[in-house]
Amino acid sequence: MDGREPAVGVAVFAGGCFWCMVEPFERLPGILSVTSGYTGGWTDDPTYERVASETTGHAEAVRIEFDPRLFPYERLLDLFWRQIDPTDAGGQFQDRGASYRTAIFVQDERQRELAEASRRALERSGRFKGRIATEIVAAGPFYPAEDEHQQYHRRRFGHYRLYRQASGRDAFLRRHWKRERDRKRLESLLTAEQRLTALERRPEPAYANAYWSQPEQGIYVDLLTGDPLFGTPDQFDAGDGWPAFRRPLHDGLIVREAELGSGPPRTALLSRLSGLFLGYALREADATGGGGHYRVYSAAVRFVPCSRLAEEGYAGQLALWEEMR
Repeated sequence: MDGREPAVGVAVFAGGCFWCMVEPFERLPGILSVTSGYTGGWTDDPTYERVASETTGHAEAVRIEFDPRLFPYERLLDLFWRQIDPTDAGGQFQDRGASYRTAIFVQDERQRELAEASRRALERSGRFKGRIATEIVAAGPFYPAEDEHQQYHRRRFGHYRLYRQASGRDAFLRRHWKRERDRKRLESLLTAEQRLTALERRPEPAYANAYWSQPEQGIYVDLLTGDPLFGTPDQFDAGDGWPAFRRPLHDGLIVREAELGSGPPRTALLSRLSGLFLGYALREADATGGGGHYRVYSAAVRFVPCSRLAEEGYAGQLALWEEMR
């Protein structure tokens, strides 16, 4: 081994019902596949019915193949903790039993070290009052679930949404990850101007902002997470004094939200992993991936010039950059 990251990494997480553990990870840059399945038990070729009977020792889990250059294992761990109740040793939310336990199935010692460090950090944070019950164990055989359980949130969208709402998972996550103290900490990381735009959704002045006419080549990243959101190859002058782009760098890092008020309805843009308000989708990109008009406020992003991409940890974006040029 030469110490370099593998081209493709594998992560396996159990977080209760596997239907709810696919959507949070998919469509992110560097996520190659998310497969629902079973692992951690003592029987071969388990089925959904047998696992649910609590006689196999298996847990419902997801297996994620990822490119560590674009989405490292540490970020997968952080995202994992934000999907579960790690203090519940008897299941997750309305689903009870060992097959719904939470666990991190590590592939090697490096993953174990990172997983244990992330669990210690969560314990020290005081975010949860109870003991962290999530196991960290060596990965064993992973058995893909039946076809009817793959991409369930897409094929049975209505039922999936009703199930999530009834389970109490989303309410629990909002209560523990969107606390008032989290907002205050977020505010402390931003300047007054950035807070007005990224948190309070107040438009910045046209032509009096940093990036409306960007002379350098580079990418625009999330102020807090550093997620790459837009690039200058897609930037154009819309004639209105704000940065405009034909498409996002990674659509999976952008969330659309209907904004209904006294004026015409608009589509607000939020950064998926930080929740920061970015601007508006005035026109969506077409089938070819271009032709859109995304107004992005300068105060909501940070610019990284092309010459500093590798230095600032965006080496994995260089291949994409060359394709865009």
